[in-house]
Formats: sequence, C-alpha cells, structure tokens
Amino acid sequence: MTTSKKAPGRHSRTVLQLLAVSSVAATLAGCYQTPVTAEYPVDYRQRHPIVLREGVQSVEVMVGRNRGGLTPSQRADVLSFAQAWGRESGSGVIIELPRGGPSDRAAADAMREIRSTLAAAGVPSNAIYLRHYRPGRFALASIKLNYSKLVADAGPCGQWPRDLGPSINSRSFENQPYWNLGCATQRNLAAMVDNPTDLIQPRGEVPPYAPRRTVVMNRWTKGENPSGTYIGYDTGKISDLGK
Repeated sequence: MTTSKKAPGRHSRTVLQLLAVSSVAATLAGCYQTPVTAEYPVDYRQRHPIVLREGVQSVEVMVGRNRGGLTPSQRADVLSFAQAWGRESGSGVIIELPRGGPSDRAAADAMREIRSTLAAAGVPSNAIYLRHYRPGRFALASIKLNYSKLVADAGPCGQWPRDLGPSINSRSFENQPYWNLGCATQRNLAAMVDNPTDLIQPRGEVPPYAPRRTVVMNRWTKGENPSGTYIGYDTGKISDLGK
C-alpha cells in the first residue's frame, strides 16, 4: 500500500514568499540605518531664515481743524519720505486724504504743500494716486502717504516649543540649541540692512575714483609714498616718556 504526498497549496506558497521577503528586508536593514532627523534645524539661520517680502513705507501728517499748511517737522518728514521713494520704491505714492469732516479746508491747504514738496524732490505727478476716506467723529484727521517697497524680515521670535531645562523628554539632554536662540540677531540684521537685495546677491561694481587714482599712480611711478608724506611714527606724542 503506497502513500501519496499532497502538493503544497496556494496558502503555503504565499507564506514561504512572505518569509523570504522578510529575511531579505532584515538583511538590508542591518546594512543601511535610517538617519535620525532632528526635531528642528540646529543652525539658527535655518530655524530663523531672513526672507524678503513686500512691505509698506508710510508717513502720517496730522491735520488740525484750524490750521493750514505743514509744520517744519512735518515738512521734513514729507521731504525725507519723497527722497526715500526715489531710492527704494516699488510703486507710486498713495495719498489718503480725509474728506467729510471739519478739517477739510486745513487738509486741502496741507495737501497743496505736500504736492509741492513731492514735486521738488523728484516725484512725478503721474506717480501720485489720491484716495479719500471719512475720518471718525472723534478721531484726529491725518493725511497718510505710503508706497510699497522690498523689506527683509525674520521671525517671529519669542517662541518656546520645549522646556529649556531638563525634563522627562530625553532630547533635553542632547545639548542642542533652543528654538529661540539667534532669532533676535536675525531680526536685527534684517532691520539694519540698507538694501534687502544685498542678502541675495552682491551689488554691481562701480568705476574707481579717477582723480585719486591718478595721484596715487603718479607718486608710485616717481618712487614716492603713494599714501602721502611719511611724517614719522612718533608724531603727535604728548610726552617724551620712554626716551
């Protein structure tokens, strides 16, 4: 009497294939380890990057009810605003003029002087856009001048997503910088930069100052000191101490 062996079924073959795939995956996992990424970047320039965006430069001229024209300080503010527009503007000058209140006549007188100051500073009339608004009943009316410009910014600062001291979280013992570190430095740098595009690319070179360059080259050709006459290291001493 002979005993016949049954061929393995479809379920058995599937189990064997899964076991083979699992063994290969375990072998590869031993060779390649998955890198552990930090919770946030260690470099403060990546945590608080300086970005460029469109901002608004504005100046507000307060208008009294019984006074026309501008005060000396207001005239200086408008002139400074107009000069800055020529250097950094990204749009025309938008003027918001109050209308419908007791200060309409004073605002009209101040507006004439503002237009004159802008024209004297080189702002063309076709770059000025006038809009009207109705001031509040008890609010002091003002003429608002503004234009769009490119600004640099970073932050916001003052965020503390984790505790500074040791805690139950194991990451507090890794001696990593906290999130807010370097944010104030980035914001100050963004506020102080004269031209925000300098953070992206250098400015183009300008020609050298020809008169001074000619003087230096002539002295160098004659064998003289290009920087000027040498007067000695001890010139300007206030005493003879040490001689």
